[in-house]
Amino acid sequence: MTPSIARASMMIGAGTLVSRLTGFLRTMVLVAAIGSIGSRAADAFTVANQLPNNIYAIISTGILTAVIVPQIVKASTHEDGGKAFVSKLFTLGTVILLGATAVAVVLAPILVTLYAPRYSPDQLALATAFAYWCLPQILFYGLYALLGETMHARNVYGPYTLTPIANNVISIIGFGAFLLLFGLKTDVVGWTPGMVALVGGTATLGIVLQALLLLVFWRGVGIGVRPDFRWRGMGLGQIGRLAGWTFLMVVLGQLGGLAQSRVLSTASGKIDGIPIAGVAASANMWLLYMLPYSLIVISIGTPYFTRLSEHAHAGRLEDVRADIGRSIRTLSVFIVIAAFGIAAAAVPAARIFSNSAGAALIAAPLLIAFLISLIPNTVIFSIQRTYYAYDDTRTPFFFTVVQTGVVMLTAWLALLYVPVEWRAVGVALGQALAAIIQTALATWLLHRKIGSLGTASWMFAIGRFVVAAIPAAAVGFGVFLLTGGVHGWMVSGQLLGAVGTAVICLVSLVVYLGMLALLRAPELTPALAIVRRFLPGRR
Repeated sequence: MTPSIARASMMIGAGTLVSRLTGFLRTMVLVAAIGSIGSRAADAFTVANQLPNNIYAIISTGILTAVIVPQIVKASTHEDGGKAFVSKLFTLGTVILLGATAVAVVLAPILVTLYAPRYSPDQLALATAFAYWCLPQILFYGLYALLGETMHARNVYGPYTLTPIANNVISIIGFGAFLLLFGLKTDVVGWTPGMVALVGGTATLGIVLQALLLLVFWRGVGIGVRPDFRWRGMGLGQIGRLAGWTFLMVVLGQLGGLAQSRVLSTASGKIDGIPIAGVAASANMWLLYMLPYSLIVISIGTPYFTRLSEHAHAGRLEDVRADIGRSIRTLSVFIVIAAFGIAAAAVPAARIFSNSAGAALIAAPLLIAFLISLIPNTVIFSIQRTYYAYDDTRTPFFFTVVQTGVVMLTAWLALLYVPVEWRAVGVALGQALAAIIQTALATWLLHRKIGSLGTASWMFAIGRFVVAAIPAAAVGFGVFLLTGGVHGWMVSGQLLGAVGTAVICLVSLVVYLGMLALLRAPELTPALAIVRRFLPGRR
C-alpha cells in the first residue's frame, strides 16, 4: 500500500469508525424507543425510512459510483481542471433530484403498499405517515453523494466520512426525546401526528444537516461550482450510454430488494407471543454486517478505486491487474476475521439492537446469514470497480441480472417453504448465495476481458485466512460460553452486548494473528503495517 493510499484509507477509516459507532448509538436509542424484533411500529418506520434510499439508489447511486468518478478524473485534465464539467454536473443532478423527490412524495401511499403489501391497514397507515416525512431525504442524499464523489475524485476523503456523525447526533437527540416523552412504543395504534413528526422529522433533519455540512468543506476541493444549465457539450451522450447500463443494473438490484421487502412484510409482530424477525430486524442486522464492510472495504478499497481508475485511463494494464490482486488480498486479510469474529459474537452483537436477550437469540441466526456474504462482497467490490474504471457498465449489468434472479427466486422460495419465524433468515441466506454466484461470474468475465487476474493467488490467500479464522472464532465463542452464554452478562443489556462483542472479537483477532504467524502468511506484515498507521501518533 502506497503512502497516499494509506493516508486516504486512514482518513476514511477513522471517520467511518466514529460515524459507525455514533450510528450504532443512534440505532440503539431508536430500538429503545420503538423496538425492533416483533415491533410492528419499528417495521413500519423501517419500510418508510428505506424508501428514500431505494429511490435514491435508482436515480443516482449506481451512476455516481460507476460513471461520475472516472469522468471527473478525466475532466480534471482539462484546462480549467474540470470546474465547468462539475458545475454542469451538479446543476443537472440537482434538477433531477428535485423532480424525483416531488414525485416520490406524491406517490408515498403507493410506494409503501408496493414494499409492504402484507401489512395490516393500521400498519400501512403508520408507514405512510412516516414516508411523507422521510421521502424528502432523496434530495439531500443526492446532494451529499454528488459532493462526496467529486471530493473522492480529487482524493479528498475526510469530510465525506465525518459529516454523517452530525446526522447521528441529531438522530440520537430526536429519538431520545421521543423515548423520554412517550416511552417504548411498539404497537401501530395510538400514534399522534406529533409522535410521527418527531420520529420521521428527526430522521430527515439528520440527512439535511449531513448534506449542508459537506458544503462547508467544498472550498477545500478547489472547484468553484455555480449553476450552469448549458448541458450541451458536456458529454451527456457518453455519460448516458455508460449510465444506461448502470441505471438498469441498479433497478435490477432494487427489484431484488423489493421482492425481499414484500416477503418480509409477511413476518411482522408476534406469533403466540413470540417475536418475529421482520424488516426492522433485517435492517439492524444488516447494519452490523455493514460495520466491518464500511471500516475495511470502503476505507481501504475506495482509494484503490481512484488509483485503479487512473491506471486504467493511462492504459497501464499490468498496474491494474496488480491493483486488483493487492486490493483483494489486503481487504480479505481483515474481512475474513471480521466475518468469523462477529459470527462468534452473534448473540451479544444482536443484543445491541434488541430489547431482550430472547430477542437477541432470535436475531443472531439472521446476522450469521448476512455475514456469509461478507467475503464474496469484498471480492466483488474490487472486481466490479475494475469494470467501471474501463467505462464498462454493460458487463456488470449482465452478472447483476443473474444475482437479482437468485435473490428473487430464493425470496419466493422462502415465502413458500420457510416458516414465518425463520423467513428473514431464509431471505438473507438467499442473498448470500446470490453474492457468491455473482462474484464467481464477474471474476470469470473480467478474466476474459483483461486476461489473468492472479485469481489462484488471492483465492489461496483467502483460504489461508479462513483456516486461521476458524480456530480464532472457536476460541472467541468459547469466551462467550465461559461468561454464561445466553444467560451471561454479555446479553444482559444493549451496552453490555456491545462490550461483549468487542471482547469476543478482540480475543478472536489475537488468535487469528497468531495463526497467521504460524502459517507464515506473507500478508501478515503489510496488514500489521496498515494497523499501525491507524494507531494514535502513527502516520
